[in-house]
Amino acid sequence: MKPTITIEYCPKCGWLLRAAWMAQELLTTFVEDLYSVQLVPSEVAGRYIITLGEQVIWDRKREGHFPEPKEMKQLVRDILAPDRNLGHNDR
Repeated sequence: MKPTITIEYCPKCGWLLRAAWMAQELLTTFVEDLYSVQLVPSEVAGRYIITLGEQVIWDRKREGHFPEPKEMKQLVRDILAPDRNLGHNDR
């Protein structure tokens, strides 16, 4: 079965659009590799965590900033399909 990415975001901070944009970027790039991207409003203020299955691949507080789509695509690619070329995102 294909994996699901979960984006847990803080609705009080207004991060729904950011989470939806990231979901769109990931679904567009990994259309053949992902089952879904789910958006989960967090009950914890300031949270923006992206997981692939059970593995946390991005935590805004840990990293100190939001991920750019390019770096998130590279992280997901490195887990799902390490040999895959992301084209302009690999430059």
